[in-house]
Amino acid sequence: MSVKIHNLTKTYGNQLVLDNISFEVGKSEILGFLGPNGAGKTTTMKIITGSLLPDKGEVSVSGYDVFSDIQEVKKRVGYLAEHNPLYDEMYVKEFLLFIAGVYGVDKKVAKVKEMIELTGLSQEQNKKIIQLSKGYKQRVGLAQVLLNDPEVLILDEPTTGLDPNQLKEIRALIKETGKDKTVIFSTHIMQEVQALCDRVIILNNGKIVADDSIDKLDGYISSNTKSVLVQFDEIVETGLLKMLKSVDSVTLLDSKLIKLEGNDDYLMRKEIFNFAKANDYTILSMYKEDIDVENIFSKLTH
Repeated sequence: MSVKIHNLTKTYGNQLVLDNISFEVGKSEILGFLGPNGAGKTTTMKIITGSLLPDKGEVSVSGYDVFSDIQEVKKRVGYLAEHNPLYDEMYVKEFLLFIAGVYGVDKKVAKVKEMIELTGLSQEQNKKIIQLSKGYKQRVGLAQVLLNDPEVLILDEPTTGLDPNQLKEIRALIKETGKDKTVIFSTHIMQEVQALCDRVIILNNGKIVADDSIDKLDGYISSNTKSVLVQFDEIVETGLLKMLKSVDSVTLLDSKLIKLEGNDDYLMRKEIFNFAKANDYTILSMYKEDIDVENIFSKLTH
C-alpha cells in the first residue's frame, strides 16, 4: 500500500478533529476524500504530508514513516493545497524552473517543458503568475507538485473556482495521473467523485462513516427506503398522498413536485397513478429517485 493510516487522532484544544481513523490507499487508486467543512479532511492530508503532527496514530507513505522518515516521505508526496501559495511576480516558466531546482530534479529544463505541456500552460508560460486566471494558477500548482514525479498526489479542492472547460481538463489530468500514482483528493463537487474515483471515504465529525467503491456506497444507508418523485399539473394536497398504503412519508419540493418515500417503489408508482386517475389529476412526470453519491453524502453527514 502507498499510504497507510492507523488509529489517527487529532485535537485542537478541546475539539476532537480526527477520532481514531484508519484506512489504506494503494498505487493506481484514486480516492475521493469527502466530508462537510470541519470534518477533518484537510487535517488528515496535512498529517500525511508531515506538515502537521497528530496526537496519536501511525502514518506511512510507500513504507516510510511520516514522523521518523519525513525527508523520504517528502520525496514521494506532492501536495496541492486549496489555497496554493505561488510567487505572483515570477513568470510561470521561471517559477517552475526555480521549484525544479529546489527539488533537485534531473534535467530540469526538459522536465519543466514536459509539465508545462502536460498541464496546458504552453501559451501562458511567459506570463507572470499574477496575470493568470484562477484556473491557470491551479494548473501551475499541479505542474509544481508533479515536477518531482511523486508516488502519492494529495489534492485539496483542486478544481475550486474553475470554469466548465477547465474542470474537464483538470479532471482528465487527474485521471491520467492516477494511472500510475496514488491520488487522494477532496472535493465538494459530487460529479467529480463519480467521474474520477475508484473509491470514496466520507468523514463526518472526525469519524469515517463510509469507505467503499461508489457502486457499493448505498449499502451504508437504509436500502429499504425507496423514493419516487412525481410532478402534477396542479397543486395537490400532500395529506391525500400520505393516505396511500405504500407511502411512509411525503415531502413537497416545490408547488407541484412531490417526493414520496416507502419500501416498494413499484407499488408507490402504481398507487400514485390510480390516485391521479381517480381524482382527475394529470401526472407530468414520475420516476424513481436513484441513489447517488450526493444523496448518500447528505444522508450520512446530516
